[in-house]
Amino acid sequence: ILILTKYYHADSTKVLESSLWRSTDYGTTYTKLNLMPGTTIVVTSFYICPTNKKKVVLVSSSINERDQMLFISTDEGSSFQRQPISFTPDTLIFHPKEEDKLLAYCKEGRLFVSTDLGRKWTLLQERVTKDRVFWSVSGVDVDPDLVHMEMQDTSGGYLYVTCLIQNCSDKMVTAQFLGKIDHNSLSVQDDYIFVKVTTGNRTKHYVSYRRNEFVQMRFPKYALPKDVQIVSTDENQVFLALQEWYQSDTYNLYQSDPQGIYYSIVLENVRSTKQPEENVLIDILEVRGIKGVFLANQKIDSKVTTLITYNKGRDWEPLAPPTTDMNGKPVSCKVPDCHLHLHLRWADNPYVSGTVHTKDSAPGLIMGAGNLGSQLVEYKEEMYITSDCGKTWRQVFEEEHHILYLDHGGVIVAIKDTSIPLKILKFSTDEGQTWTIHNFTSTSVFVDGLLSEPGDETLVMTVFGHISYRSDWELVKVDFRQSFPRQCTESDYDSWKLTDLQGEKCIMGQERSFRKRKDMAFCIKGKSYTSAITAKPCQCTEKDFNCDYGFERSQTLKTEGDRCFADFWHDPDSPPEDCHQGQTYESSTGYRKVVSNECEGGVNKQQSAKQHTCPLLPPRGLQVGIKGQMLAVEPGDDITFIVHQEQGDTSSTKYQVDLGDGVRAIYQNLTVTDEPIQHRYENPGIYKVTVKAENMAGHDEATMYIQVTASLQEVHLEAVPIAGRNQEVNLTAIVLPSEANLTIFYWWIGDNVQPKLTLQNSLLTHFSEAGEVSVTVQASNGRSMVQDSKTIQVYDNFQVIPLSFSRNLDRFNPNIPEWREDIGQVVTKILAKITGIPKDFMVTMVKPGLPTMADLYVLPLESKPAKRSVFVDKVKTCYHGSAGGPGVWALAVILLITILATGSFILYKFKRKLPGSRNVYAQMHNEKEQEMTSPVNHSEDTQHIIQGEEFIDDDLDSQTLGNHSGVVLSINSRELHSYLTS
Repeated sequence: ILILTKYYHADSTKVLESSLWRSTDYGTTYTKLNLMPGTTIVVTSFYICPTNKKKVVLVSSSINERDQMLFISTDEGSSFQRQPISFTPDTLIFHPKEEDKLLAYCKEGRLFVSTDLGRKWTLLQERVTKDRVFWSVSGVDVDPDLVHMEMQDTSGGYLYVTCLIQNCSDKMVTAQFLGKIDHNSLSVQDDYIFVKVTTGNRTKHYVSYRRNEFVQMRFPKYALPKDVQIVSTDENQVFLALQEWYQSDTYNLYQSDPQGIYYSIVLENVRSTKQPEENVLIDILEVRGIKGVFLANQKIDSKVTTLITYNKGRDWEPLAPPTTDMNGKPVSCKVPDCHLHLHLRWADNPYVSGTVHTKDSAPGLIMGAGNLGSQLVEYKEEMYITSDCGKTWRQVFEEEHHILYLDHGGVIVAIKDTSIPLKILKFSTDEGQTWTIHNFTSTSVFVDGLLSEPGDETLVMTVFGHISYRSDWELVKVDFRQSFPRQCTESDYDSWKLTDLQGEKCIMGQERSFRKRKDMAFCIKGKSYTSAITAKPCQCTEKDFNCDYGFERSQTLKTEGDRCFADFWHDPDSPPEDCHQGQTYESSTGYRKVVSNECEGGVNKQQSAKQHTCPLLPPRGLQVGIKGQMLAVEPGDDITFIVHQEQGDTSSTKYQVDLGDGVRAIYQNLTVTDEPIQHRYENPGIYKVTVKAENMAGHDEATMYIQVTASLQEVHLEAVPIAGRNQEVNLTAIVLPSEANLTIFYWWIGDNVQPKLTLQNSLLTHFSEAGEVSVTVQASNGRSMVQDSKTIQVYDNFQVIPLSFSRNLDRFNPNIPEWREDIGQVVTKILAKITGIPKDFMVTMVKPGLPTMADLYVLPLESKPAKRSVFVDKVKTCYHGSAGGPGVWALAVILLITILATGSFILYKFKRKLPGSRNVYAQMHNEKEQEMTSPVNHSEDTQHIIQGEEFIDDDLDSQTLGNHSGVVLSINSRELHSYLTS
């Protein structure tokens, strides 16, 4: 026996300390193993090879977690070999058949492989999904070195791929499913492989039977599954639980045909419970030891009842209550108003039994916790037992107990499930009819779990726990071998026949008998014991047939009994999808034999099926799509088109394909060949792709639109910085690259959580309240989404003054938002110095396009009360002609020229050289000077203007508009005068 004890940090899952203990005398004595003398290491987990129990691998690390290592044993832990590794394994997976082959999964998604029991490791793949890695299945997969895995591709999607462990590079992996699958959806179980694909709000489930191509699983048409949980895949059939669109805490049970494709309902509304990490527990339990027997808890109108089936879900019945309680007194529970109900929970602790306990080597023996009544009571957990597979029950305890079967059920051990310390256990050697109390320790312990020696025949068990929460582990060996003086002989056994609750002996088409030890025989069944004696086939009856796909039993017509009716959406005579002209098919009678049923002769509900010749059917349900489901691609991307046809003959159908850019082709038998339609669009645009399918019986057509567009790089929101209340404002989004097409714009204005959508890059709006308003625009074209935001100041009153520049600035205008913002800031700064107006009261917005134009927004003084007196003082000083700073003189010059009808003045001049010229000074245009008229003295007027010009020249000669010299800014004097005098 090997036992690993781990001590965790109280607030995390980090292991602080560990100890490994080994016993070779059935747990009588334990030796603590010192793996590395003088060095403290932490063993986090150990794994035992399923095909050779002598081989053990420990996963460990140094105390500081810097050094990772394995300890490998080939002699049941007697000795270990240390093997340093360069990665931190999260899980080890032994090969199911070859004992030296191992897979190691790391948390970061890397997968390693070893072929020598962990001594050497090779990186197999990266970006692998945890718990979605599977070794090959013997008898199904051809190569034992094959690995199935779900992995993430470079685009972030998930694929189902396989590879051989000898070479699993990106070039050598094989995609087994065409297209991407949902994350965490790959499952490999026996003959079946399952994946699912979600598109929009619809999920499709696919299955591959014995590694054939994937086929969509066919549930009833309007089941519309939200979730699917596989219950079992043994006996050549899939048994699953499906949550339909209207269900929240229940599932429906379905069974498949042998290929796992077509599903029929067997039980509705089975209770489910959601666990942490999105795990779901469904209240269904397969009774081990006898095939076809299941227990399930059905929930209808908040009422939970326990049901049992003996024929794999065809018929369900409530459990019969016992006639007496544990003290032999009659119970008042009478059918049909009262039954036995059981809790069907799995234990969180892997070292104790769940609420119901069964075992393969003890057929018919079921022990569980529950209650009597009209429904299951959540916190009532009396213990009941049956030794005839649920036909009759007995109460044994009033409280829940942990159960352990020893010697094929010849000894049943029970320890109370309680939070207080214990020193006694109970055991029975006659299938629970009588119980003996045994003191397994002199000091009471908190019981943490029960362990038994491997093998169904063992009579040795270990109780482990602790005396207090600060004490070490207590391991107590209990050996029942001394209770039995001899091995059993044939005379120590009786036989019993399996029957259902109605007494029917033919179950799953057989009469089955099992061996049972006599009550008074105190002997050991031992390793050679077999439970089954005989299995005689029965003649087939109606009870050996279930409803076929598309059929259901009537829930309301009780007089119809077991008759199956076709669902309204199902036509039994319609040919199957793979029916080709010249072939024949059978239309369903509505019945199919229960899978793994062994009946012979008698009734054959499938015999009356009609034979039909496959007609030439017109194509119906034609669909065209692209691999990966993306309808927006970049120019130059490789696209694989997929054509699917739901109905109709394909072998004689001609398919005309038009890819929308002048490329056309004709295909024959397109939907059943592996030849893909591959194409590449070089130019942006919207392309209409059409596929026309036609044969002698008819035609069908499918259309899709492909958006070929470059990903958006950025968007710039162009908006006026200042707007008037209730005045119309134009918002414009400039998208890069400019050739991006079919872009959708989302506009968020103010605090609105619902955006406005437009196909144009502009929006007209208005603001009803003064203050700051935030505007955000998002641009999306199917390939990408970009965003920009601006803040707009809303006022009741403000002035807008148009500005214009001389044409030579246009040569340097790249017409991009950043340049316009920079120029606007420079102009605002210069105007603030010239006029003396604080720059917080002015905003210059350069307009997009050519010629270069701008608007000067001047705010009312009332909007900035803290600075008002400064500006007013400067204006008063100018009018009184007092001496002042340069800003005052500049303002005086502007005020002087306001008497002109119109005018231009030089904002500043540059002393930078243009190519091919020496020194260019900004001047008043001659033609403008000739137009000026004034009643005042021209020479005096001119002198003021020259003084102003010289001031501008001297004060601002270091200011430039980039490298643009000789630029003239024109201001409408009348508009400026209008503002200043107001």
